[in-house]
Amino acid sequence: MPLITSVLVRGINNLSDARYCAGMGADYLTFRLDPALPNHVEPALVQELSGWVAGVQLIGEFDTLSAPEINALASSCGLHYVLLHRRRTPEELAQLSVPALKLIKWIPDMLTEDVEKRFRDQQAHLAGFVLATPPSDTLTAMQRAQLTQQARTYKLWLGTGFAPPASLRQFVEEIQPNGIVLEGGEEIKTGLRDFTELEAAFEQLEDE
Repeated sequence: MPLITSVLVRGINNLSDARYCAGMGADYLTFRLDPALPNHVEPALVQELSGWVAGVQLIGEFDTLSAPEINALASSCGLHYVLLHRRRTPEELAQLSVPALKLIKWIPDMLTEDVEKRFRDQQAHLAGFVLATPPSDTLTAMQRAQLTQQARTYKLWLGTGFAPPASLRQFVEEIQPNGIVLEGGEEIKTGLRDFTELEAAFEQLEDE
């Protein structure tokens, strides 16, 4: 179904999530392929699930693996992008065989000019930034304005937690990020999954 913004779903580890999110119009599915990451998955699972979904881009999440190791997994799993947890040098990024996104953290007391420098220094080497985890406190008006400016300047995907619970659509229309980040979950048992939270988010993002 058509959506008002790009949707990236992190932490896919089962067929139920993969098929549901692809069917609801998600553009990207991520898989934690680095053994250093919690709840990582095996390459064989990604290879299997990729045969059941169409129209989505596959992303591998990595932390400590080297560029050659990442490239080997990107090739064997048919990845379109990688999502990096750790900052890499331009030389390392140049070695990657597919475009890279960078997972970044919200730092509440970080000066605006330092935030801008962080984006500027990396943007030439990356396909975009993923700011998945919001601050514990509600954004102030100033922080919201700054986030809006950043989202319109850089390719930025934002977690749904940045928006008030029932106002995801309004948030997207106001901030205009490059996309929204949703989180996959666990099956209750094989083939059985509660999609209540994901469904609520997709419904708000549906293009009417």
